[in-house]
Amino acid sequence: MNERHCDVLVIGSGASGLAAAVTAAHQGLEVLVAEKTGQIGGTSAWSGGWLWIPRNPLAQAEGAPDSEEAVETYLRAELGVDELDERQRAFLQHGPLMVDFFQRHTHVQFYSGSRMPDMHSSPGAARGGRSLCAQPYDGRQLGPWLDALCPPLDLISLGGMGIASGADLAHFLNASRSPRSAWYVARRLLRHWRDWLLHGRGLHLVNGNALVARLLRSALDLGVHLETGAAATRLLWGEQRVAGAELKLEGQLVKVLARRGVVLACGGFPHDRQRIDRLFGHEHLSAAPKTNTGDGLNLGESVGAQVADRLSSPAAWTPVSRVPHKDGSFSGFPHLMERAKPGFIAVRSDGRRFTNEADSYHDFMNALFRATPAGEEPAAWLICDQRARRRYGIGYVRPFPFPTGGQVRSGYLKSAASLAELAKLCGIDGEQLQATVATFNANAACGVDPEFQRGASAYNQAQGEPLHGPNPSLGVLEKGPFHAVKLLPGSLGTFAGLLTDASARALDKQGTIIPGLYAVGNDMASVMGGHYPSGGITLGPGMTFGYVAGLSLARERIRPAGSAAPTRRSSPCAGP
Repeated sequence: MNERHCDVLVIGSGASGLAAAVTAAHQGLEVLVAEKTGQIGGTSAWSGGWLWIPRNPLAQAEGAPDSEEAVETYLRAELGVDELDERQRAFLQHGPLMVDFFQRHTHVQFYSGSRMPDMHSSPGAARGGRSLCAQPYDGRQLGPWLDALCPPLDLISLGGMGIASGADLAHFLNASRSPRSAWYVARRLLRHWRDWLLHGRGLHLVNGNALVARLLRSALDLGVHLETGAAATRLLWGEQRVAGAELKLEGQLVKVLARRGVVLACGGFPHDRQRIDRLFGHEHLSAAPKTNTGDGLNLGESVGAQVADRLSSPAAWTPVSRVPHKDGSFSGFPHLMERAKPGFIAVRSDGRRFTNEADSYHDFMNALFRATPAGEEPAAWLICDQRARRRYGIGYVRPFPFPTGGQVRSGYLKSAASLAELAKLCGIDGEQLQATVATFNANAACGVDPEFQRGASAYNQAQGEPLHGPNPSLGVLEKGPFHAVKLLPGSLGTFAGLLTDASARALDKQGTIIPGLYAVGNDMASVMGGHYPSGGITLGPGMTFGYVAGLSLARERIRPAGSAAPTRRSSPCAGP
């Protein structure tokens, strides 16, 4: 068996793992990143790329009013606790330091989400400034490594072209209404098609794709070794600590001995069927890559690490629709945006609304779970009229001028001239649906929603349409034909990861540190306890604890040469 040596082995190449790798390498450590697929980035590369980092340097520079007391007040209210624990305090302390480090010393540059409010109106909530996103990036800066970067998720990109939130997205939504926006979109499309013809993919990278690209460039510049197609098969134990891992690389087993430690950053378990069956209790269609099968959790458990089982939710829920493919398979389209736009409502099969459609994806799904009687499928229908469909699209169905015939023929999109006909197609109580829409329309015309207060919160309004009044999130459904897409349980990732301390070091059942083993990203148990207080609470803590793990590994004592030879652990929680 071949043998390799390094200071730090990072298993997984999403933003959290790369953050750990870049931080450790900047401290002078020799780092190897092992990615089991052929591409770098995982779920991070498909994501919107937002990080929730309260009191970050960009917000402070803009003079955004925020305070440590306000942040802690908000988190205590959101998490339902009297005091924050050590990991939550470490996140709040190190998050701004992480942003400052990457801004000063790497290619990772952010812009401030000054208009992105917290998801709820709890005490201490902010109307903006706590969120960050990576600045767009020119893919040519990656050189030959561009081919290794995971492309944007095809379901939510436009022909492989990522569209950033904010002004970029606004131009695309207004292209049929504004000559200025039409010209902007035309230039973006022409540039993308040119890049596609010359390079096989778009080069103007945005969102999570830009974040991963910037981290990848930073890692390469610092001499980080990256191996794709390198699956970790087991952890190695030696000298009373995790001493490395065995990788399967190009069909050969390679023993990698890590002098400082191993970082698990494999992206959680969104496609680990057995663990999902145990923890979820319902069918689930994740929007994360199908290769995220719980490797990090399984590796951690093999040496005694403990998976959290007392979270408010085991995953970051989101409504998804099943997009059929020609080969008979399905993908999950995450409904993150259009639910909050004017002209949309969501109902169950009884024809009644069950929640505020403009609330967060996580809240929307928790409301659906609560509204679904025992034994029934937790499903809903997202409904809009023709005007809203042409303006915003619905799920995988693009806005005007894109056609809808293919989605109708596949059964993905249900369309009918009247609400009564649409209800019949979807198996919805028709009389109740018409009554629900009539009541909703009467209130929406006045800009209010007495039943669920849609459009009342800063988050609802930010997710709505700023050009629409009197309420950005409320609009009547009156112009046929009417359209519907079925919503089912899905997730953007999982929360039930490995228990760690405030330095991201894995813990066993007794709460004792497992020397040499770290977990970050979705392999780490949710810092928020399974709650979802704001957008970016996955990547924000993920990169923060990647940074913390990198610093902690730099402080680890180096073992004498030759002492890392793996030996069988004699304790009851011995690894393989």
